[in-house]
Parts: sequence; C-alpha cells; structure tokens
Amino acid sequence: MEDHMHVPRSLHRLMRIATYAAMASASVLVVVKAYAYFDTKSVAMLSSLADSALDLLASGITFVAVRVALSPADAGHRFGHGKAEPLSGLAQSAFVAGSAVLVMVEAISHLHNPVPVENSITGIVVTAFALMATILLVTFQRYVILKTDSTAISADSLHYTGDLLLNASVMLSLYLSSSLAVTWIDPVFGIGISVFMITNAVRIAFKAVGGLMDQELPEAERREIIAIAQQHPKVKRVHELRTRSSGLQKFVQMHVVLDSGLTLLEAHRISDDVEKAVQAVFPAADIIIHQDPDGIEEYHQPVGAALS
Repeated sequence: MEDHMHVPRSLHRLMRIATYAAMASASVLVVVKAYAYFDTKSVAMLSSLADSALDLLASGITFVAVRVALSPADAGHRFGHGKAEPLSGLAQSAFVAGSAVLVMVEAISHLHNPVPVENSITGIVVTAFALMATILLVTFQRYVILKTDSTAISADSLHYTGDLLLNASVMLSLYLSSSLAVTWIDPVFGIGISVFMITNAVRIAFKAVGGLMDQELPEAERREIIAIAQQHPKVKRVHELRTRSSGLQKFVQMHVVLDSGLTLLEAHRISDDVEKAVQAVFPAADIIIHQDPDGIEEYHQPVGAALS
C-alpha cells in the first residue's frame, strides 16, 4: 500500500518535547504549591495545588496519547492511531471538571467556617513563580500547536492557559485576604476559579468529541481544498468533499468531474496532479479522489443511508 502519510519528523519531535515540558513544569509546581498551601492554609492556594496536580496527571495522559498517536499505521489500524489525541482530551476534561468540583466543595466549606490565611507572602512568591513558569510553558505550547494543530497538546495548553488566570486570582486573593483581613475573599476566589475550570473542561470536551465524531475540517480549509482542485484546467467541478482529522493526519475525499472523453490513463494523471497540488498545501493529508465523467449520472449512497 502506498504511503501518503507525510508527517515531518520535526513535528513529531516538537510534540514530544512539548509533553516533556508540560510534565516537568507540572511536577515542579505541585511541589512548591504543596509547600505554600501547608504554610498559608489558603483555600485559593489549595485550588491552585489541586489544579496543578490534575495538570500533572493530564499531562501524563497527553504524554502517552501523543506517543500512541504518532506511532505509524499498521495492519490493524490502517488510518493510524491519531484518535488517541481526542481520547486524551476527553479524559483531561473529566479530570479538570472533577478537580473543580472538589475545590468548590472545599471553598463553600470555608465560606461557612472561615479559615484565616497565614504567611501570605509565601503564597504570593510561590504563585508568582508558578505564573512565570506557566507563561513560558503556554508560549511554547502555542508554538507547537501552530506547527502541528495537535488536539492533545491543544487540550493540555487550554487548561494551562486557565492556570494563568487561576494563579493571578490566587495572588490577588492572598493579598486581599492578608491586607484587608476579610476571610470570605479567599473562598469566594476559590469558587470563581472552580467555575472557570469547569468552563475550560467543557471546552476541552467539545473539541475532543468533535475529533472523535470525525467533524469536518474548518470551512476555510474545505474552501481552499476545492479552490486548489478547481485550479486544474481539466477539472470541471468538485463535489462530495468529505474531510476529517485524526491527530496530525488529515483525510480528504472528493469527486472531480472530468470530460467524459478522457481515457482512464488521462483521468488518472489529472487526479494525481490534483492530489499533489492539495498535498503541497496540506502535507499531512491522505487524499482519495474519485473521477466522474461529465454528463453521466453516477450512483452514490450517502454515508449512513443504508442504516436509516
């Protein structure tokens, strides 16, 4: 079978480095935030610690998922293993939502039984460190996503982006709680952070489900594929375009309408030209082109029609 899966090795390497960076960052932050929580007794710091612990677990899942997704197609998985990425995103959303609920329960408990924040300077310093580390990680992840459009790393980056707001909120909470001596500020911030985490979890889940359900590529990419195909002077029309993505891999199927007088060899050459043109813009695409003779009605059964 001819191999159309042209994913540059440099992108594989970038994705692996991104997973190492996320796990290293989360590990360091769990240690320093655990120290800060036991020193301050802040529920906002506890929410930040819980979030970092879930980040570490989620990044571990991403680490495994990316390696599975990047493994080559085999006899049992002819379309590759890219679905491991949205599966990872779905698992991450569940973890993030679970940690948010736990933090919210703890914050509501502190509203009823306020606990004064202690040694706020420790918490502020640790949170400032966490903020800087997360900014560096998210910046690198955004670069990797721009290059690879990885679902798993996008999901990972999404909750680390949420951490930026979370850490900033924790710093403000610690400062206000200690300077104003108002005990309700800390748990209120904890509740707000929990709501934000749940919102992020829902966003991650929707993106992951879209990948698992073979959602079409963005409309702009679909229009570009059609435009490229129709640039060939022998292609009269393009229809029945179907697209999906699986990890780094994109899959494109289309019908091109050609002059009915062409020989099979000529039609094949035209399809090869169109395939090469599309693949020049989408190098990681697996492309299947069906040729339709102009003016002849074709038989085509839509996906799922036999099941209805």
